[in-house]
Amino acid sequence: MAAATAGARPRFQPKRRLGRRKATNAVAIGLMGLCVLLALLPLVSLLAYVIERGARALSLTALVHAPAPSVDGGGGFGQAIVGSVILLAIAALVGIPWGVLTAVYLSEYARGRLGRVVRFFSDVLTGIPTLVTGLVVYGLLVVALGSFSALAGGVALGLIMLPIVARGSEEMLNLVPDSLREAGLALGMPKWKVTLRIVVPTAAKGIVTANLLAIARASGETAPLIVTVLGSNFFTTKLLGTPIAALPLYIFQNATQPDPVKIRLAWAATLVLISFVLVLSLLARLIGRGSRVTE
Repeated sequence: MAAATAGARPRFQPKRRLGRRKATNAVAIGLMGLCVLLALLPLVSLLAYVIERGARALSLTALVHAPAPSVDGGGGFGQAIVGSVILLAIAALVGIPWGVLTAVYLSEYARGRLGRVVRFFSDVLTGIPTLVTGLVVYGLLVVALGSFSALAGGVALGLIMLPIVARGSEEMLNLVPDSLREAGLALGMPKWKVTLRIVVPTAAKGIVTANLLAIARASGETAPLIVTVLGSNFFTTKLLGTPIAALPLYIFQNATQPDPVKIRLAWAATLVLISFVLVLSLLARLIGRGSRVTE
């Protein structure tokens, strides 16, 4: 009797374990779902609030006109949109080429102490407050040139982008299988040609994704622009000799005003800026999907 009972236990024990595992799995999934909802709730609430407040003030006049007195409706922030485009273009020219070249060096050529030093300082630059970067550029360019300028602001944003581009692009290059490199070398191609014609094109989508995310990060920076471009109420495309407007600066300056018209336009500018960052993030996400083939 005891032997029969002992022999029957293994038949029911796996079912009990399976039921316990399913229950544990269901509880874990429920807790993770709850955490996701708790994380998304503030984000969704913030986006809904910005859309509600910004959509009321958003109009064609606000998008294309320069600021005007409040009695005339407050004008718009067209000069800030133009200024942001100019600053991001300069930042891309500064941060993206050097960032990608740094990534290629770290992924393909850096094998000793120098590579570790470059990686260390890239990580340090990523964590430095952006205001410090702005102050450095202020001392190097604004003081040297004698005025605030789009060039100084673009260089500051480019320095913020550089470590993001470098580290993100390096990760994408590291995902390229070594078999592709070995195949190119086996055909007699030099190392630089394998890197240029095989490795970089294979990781191109991932590199573009890293660049777009870096631009999205730089587009919302305010602190470095306060000490490098100052801001302006006029349309200008000059790179030197004059302050220039930018969306983050316009939002900061208007939001601190006691004028309800200025605050209303600040909400509209905030909606435009968030929409731009959201579009870049979605675009980076869509492009990044194709880079998984290199894993």
